[in-house]
Amino acid sequence: MSAIDPDQIHDVEAEKPLVSMRAADIGVALLFLLTSAIVIVDSHRLGFAWLPNEGPAPGYFPFYIAVVMGIASLVNLARALPKPEGEEARTMTSVPGFLRMCAIFVPAVVFVFAISWIGIYVSSAIYIAAFMIFVGRFPIWKALAVAFGVSFISFLMFEVWFLVPLPKGPLEAALGY
Repeated sequence: MSAIDPDQIHDVEAEKPLVSMRAADIGVALLFLLTSAIVIVDSHRLGFAWLPNEGPAPGYFPFYIAVVMGIASLVNLARALPKPEGEEARTMTSVPGFLRMCAIFVPAVVFVFAISWIGIYVSSAIYIAAFMIFVGRFPIWKALAVAFGVSFISFLMFEVWFLVPLPKGPLEAALGY
């Protein structure tokens, strides 16, 4: 159960707009179109045909997924480009809303980069505990218990039961894994 304060609920209309929905739709469509183009080119380099007596070439599945993603991006771009007459620009986010999004996104990026230095299990424990304490406002003991429990169960599941090695850091090395 989250301890979110009802006073944190805010009036989005009263906040200064930062990005319009139209600009966000166009930006995301272009980003996904670029991503699909990169995957298509690389799949072409790898080969995307169905090889007789062998099955699909390495780029087969990524190529067709990227084609579908590219088509969907073009459809979204075509829908976002024309500006409807008389329609007021809808706001995607405000400055405070953007800062709240950054409060989620930046720690996620730090978590991903921390995996290579301290391993996925320790990074996950820190990430879970930090979010439970600072965002969810849970008591520290609950956050630490959940963070340790999730990381420990993940360790058992992947390293012991499934024998799937995941990135490990100095703590796991000290424990002999």
